[in-house]
Order: sequence, then structure tokens, then C-alpha cells
Amino acid sequence: MANSIYWSVLACLAVTCSVYFAASDISCYDDDGQPVDWFIVYKLPKHVGKTGLQYMYMDSSSNGWRTGNRLINDTDRAVGGTLQQLYEKSKQQRDQVAYVLYNDQVNATLTSYGGHTKGIVLLDDVRGFWLVHSTPFFPPRTDQSYKWPHNGKKNGQSFLCVTYRYDQFKDIGTQLLYNNPHVYDHSIPPSFAKDLVNLNKAATGERLERPPWQNLYSGWVAGSFQSDLLVQTWPNSAHTLPSNCTMPYSVYNVKVITFSTYTSFESSMDHSKWCVTRPGSGVKWTCIGDINRDQAQEHRGGGTVCTDDPVVWDSFSSLVTSCEFCACTCSEK
Repeated sequence: MANSIYWSVLACLAVTCSVYFAASDISCYDDDGQPVDWFIVYKLPKHVGKTGLQYMYMDSSSNGWRTGNRLINDTDRAVGGTLQQLYEKSKQQRDQVAYVLYNDQVNATLTSYGGHTKGIVLLDDVRGFWLVHSTPFFPPRTDQSYKWPHNGKKNGQSFLCVTYRYDQFKDIGTQLLYNNPHVYDHSIPPSFAKDLVNLNKAATGERLERPPWQNLYSGWVAGSFQSDLLVQTWPNSAHTLPSNCTMPYSVYNVKVITFSTYTSFESSMDHSKWCVTRPGSGVKWTCIGDINRDQAQEHRGGGTVCTDDPVVWDSFSSLVTSCEFCACTCSEK
């Protein structure tokens, strides 16, 4: 991805959290309304799914992609059901939960100069979830209710939700501080702010004032994995970075994506942000995030969450139908 990208500090998706279900019901929820350690949703472009609300779904029990049960705007499915907790608890249990909503595109009239980063954090004093996504103008503030933005129908979008223990939100708060998010709604009660110092700083707009300017890893994600990368990010801006074969490990822009049950679509119709290590490289990493390979974003914060789950890698790498040429093609190395 862009050479300013920052890694999320928590590399593995799967987090054992079932032991906490009796004490806390905050969690990522699957398409059947059951708590899960993590899920991934890939909202399909409108021309593929017709309504622009169809999606593909994956979690640890699905063994890869499966068609979403209904539509992404339903409040009892994965994305909508998970976020219903935000709207309910922010009103009914306001002093018992902390939440942060951030998006560099809050509405059509506001341009953010902070991090190119989008997501939602919700937790109580036992556990919570972090939902990283790519969708502008989403979700609504907590004084409203869950709905899907009308202009979010046209392009593909990606969602990664992970359930974390309370203590892990110290690291997540630190990562968000590096991401420099544009926060448009938050509540960090004093009991949380005292313990989760960096989460509170990120929520209230504090920025890093001195180096290091990266958290754990910086530079090419490819170099960190020691593998070529196949990358899907928004290719339609004026400063999109081309595929790069000049580094020790090459980075190729994905051009065409194909789901087995749907027709193919070009990356120009896909606003999702993800990458996979190149097949045959000996490593199987998948990253899902919120920043593009874009020259204009090289000096902005943003991040990606990565996993070495082989099923997730198989599922994403199988989507890549073709890549953009540079000094060599995806199949020449």
C-alpha cells in the first residue's frame, strides 16, 4: 500500500473471547445475530448486486465467502446488528460504555485533512469491538439511528469487525492516535479516560507532536512481510500510485475482482481497501484497512489490520483476476 501506511498493532483477527459472554454482550455479531470473534463483509458494487446492498460474508466458521443473508442496511445482520449495540447502549448505558466514531468523509460538504481512516470503537469495562471500514458518510451519529448512506450503494466497500478484550483497547487507542482520525462522535466516560489514555486523546483530537511518526511498522507492507503484494484500493483519484516493481518486493494494483457466484467487476467500481501477499511467496497474510495507495495520502494517517489466517488469505487471493502491469506482471516473478 502507500509507503506511509501504518500497521494496526494487533495482527491476528481471531481473539478468544467466548469466556466473556456472560459478563458483557458487546461483540461483533454474525449474520444470524450470534457473537463472533470476527467477521469480514464485502459489500458488492451496485451493478453486480443490482440494489447496491448485497454483500459477501465471512467469519471463522464460514470456511470462506458466503452470500450475505439479507441486505447490508438490515439492522439484524452482521454490520447493522453489530452497530445496533452502539445506538442502544449510547442511550441506555451511556456512563457504562465508551465509543468513538471516526471518518474522513462525514458529509459531502466537509473535507478532512486528518487521517484517511474510517471506523467505530465500542466497549464496556470487559470487552468491545473495533470495526474498520471504507464507507464515506457512515455510520450516523449516535443521536440518530442506523441506516446505510444512499451514496454508499454504487461502489464496493469492505468491513472488518474484531472483538477485543478491554485491555487491548490500550493498544487500539495508541494506533488511533497514530491514525489521526477525524472523530465526529464520541463518549469516553472518566473511568475509561483514566485507563485508556491514548484512546481518549485520539477521540478528543490530540495529535502526535514528535517522532516516531509510525507505530511498530512503517514503509512498505510488502517489505514487512518480505513478499510481493496484490493491493485493492480506490484507483480513481488523480494521484493514485501505479504498480511498483522497483523495490525489493513489488506492489501490484488489482484491476479485476471476481466472486465465484457473481460476475467480475473492475477495481474502479470498488472502494474497499485490502491486500494479500502474492501466491507462491511462502507467506499468507491478508490486510484490511482504510487508506489508499495514493500520493496525496502519503502524509496522512491511516492503517490496516492484518491476519495470517490461511482461509482468509485463500478467500481474498482467489478474488484477484488480474493486476496492473509494471516492470513485470503478477505471473512473471
